[in-house]
Amino acid sequence: MNALDPLSVRVARLNAALASASPAAVIEKAVEALPADRLAIVSSFGTESAVLLKYVADVDPALPVLFLDTGMLFEETLDYRDRLVDVFGLTDVRSLTPQFELLERRDPARDLWLRDSESCCHIRKVRPLSDALGGFDGWINGRKRFQGEARARIAHVESDGRLLKFNPLASLTRKDIEKVFEAEGLPRHPLEKLGFSSVGCMPCTSRTREGEAPRAGRWRESGRTECGIHRIGLPAGAGCGC
Repeated sequence: MNALDPLSVRVARLNAALASASPAAVIEKAVEALPADRLAIVSSFGTESAVLLKYVADVDPALPVLFLDTGMLFEETLDYRDRLVDVFGLTDVRSLTPQFELLERRDPARDLWLRDSESCCHIRKVRPLSDALGGFDGWINGRKRFQGEARARIAHVESDGRLLKFNPLASLTRKDIEKVFEAEGLPRHPLEKLGFSSVGCMPCTSRTREGEAPRAGRWRESGRTECGIHRIGLPAGAGCGC
């Protein structure tokens, strides 16, 4: 594959080659397709994150892992991050935090989530990740089609502004995820046993009721299911207009 080909051509060729690929094969192809140190993993260290990180560690535990530390996460998530780093021997986990000046100006009382959750996510998640991805040519995330909504038709590879975005777990089912947890003896997020199927920031995360979609507890009753970091076409390093 020629790195000088248009991004759309590269995406089409990669998807053709990875149509029935395993998660490990997708990650290996991502490493092969991009120059050294130009590929990042983005992980929330949420309820299913151990599966992606297991496959990443099998390929290369030194790949940089970007973690959005919003300042509003559950303590259980921070503890789980530390545990997974140790379990998988990850050597380059980078915590991304919101700009202090921006928080002071837009959210001094830490209640922006209540008034405008989308702006809160932009300040605490989208902006820090967008800025960080300016130093990379591609990134890997853990979305799956079974999570529904905007994720139902994701391919193994997408374009995201100038970046390649890889979805190694896209075709896995919920049963597949469970099988990996069981077969590998992976540790579970502490909040999962309390009814949280998807975990984000504390104010905007609630338990999932029986029969609900996996992400129904995120921004409940707001009409939202995404924080904004997966909007295709977001330019790396772009400002959020805050």
